Amino acid sequence: MTTSEPAQVYLPDPSLIYRPDIDNDEIMVVKDGYRDFTKSDKTGDIVRETYHKMHTHQTVDWGKQQREKWLKLDHAEFTIMEAVDKLIGIIDESDPDVTFPNIYHAYQTAEQIRAKWPDKEWLHLCGFIHDLGKIMILYGQPQWSTVGDTFIVGCAPEDSVVFGADSFSDNPDMSDPRYNTKYGMYEPNCGFDNCLMSWGHDEYLYNVLTANQTDVPEETLYIIRYHSFYPWHATCAYKHLASDKDQNMLKWLKEFRLFDLYSKVEVLPDIENVKGYYQGLVDKYCPGKLKW
Repeated sequence: MTTSEPAQVYLPDPSLIYRPDIDNDEIMVVKDGYRDFTKSDKTGDIVRETYHKMHTHQTVDWGKQQREKWLKLDHAEFTIMEAVDKLIGIIDESDPDVTFPNIYHAYQTAEQIRAKWPDKEWLHLCGFIHDLGKIMILYGQPQWSTVGDTFIVGCAPEDSVVFGADSFSDNPDMSDPRYNTKYGMYEPNCGFDNCLMSWGHDEYLYNVLTANQTDVPEETLYIIRYHSFYPWHATCAYKHLASDKDQNMLKWLKEFRLFDLYSKVEVLPDIENVKGYYQGLVDKYCPGKLKW
């Protein structure tokens, strides 16, 4: 059953300035005036409220409920290219640098990756489709469970989670001895694939691609699943749960982050000029209509 879609949705998303620890290269970008979130406007209030709701309501039970709801994949059927076109209705309200729809971010990210890594198709594809899970918002998903930095539920939050561990004070899992310790319900170095991530667009798209049995490469799937997991790839938080696989993929998460964050420029890509290349990637790795 398909739900009617609004024409345009404004999505608050995380900002560098609220993350307790960021790399020096990212700090320099902020100092240079790019992605400056220190401005005093309503965006800061929106972001803080989004994270307050996220850190209060993203629990183990919520995560299981959302997987039960969304992984039935009964909301719609359409192709990857049709999903990309739906991004025209999504504008990141918290981003001070751009006022154009998210569809341009897909092409910008992919094109800049393509320029630096011309021989890595799997990475081009990742840049192109990484945010498609945000289409959940078009079907009624709350913003605090669609966008933003992700984290592991079922254990105590790390201090490097955006707004810090104290921002989880109203989360009921923090009063549950099963979930409020360092390891919580997990074993040391069990691997992130065996952890329950907070529910958002990363987890959704990863599961859409795997459940539809696409040929999307493992590296692409990994980055899609964890590209919003800033506590890990910005500060190596949750290292006590990371596996060898997670350690080995960390370099690519860090590399992808630079394109994801800083590919946004006011000169928008000529979509019609490059669309054919990405259609070819989609036809190769994830063709036809998918269940969403």
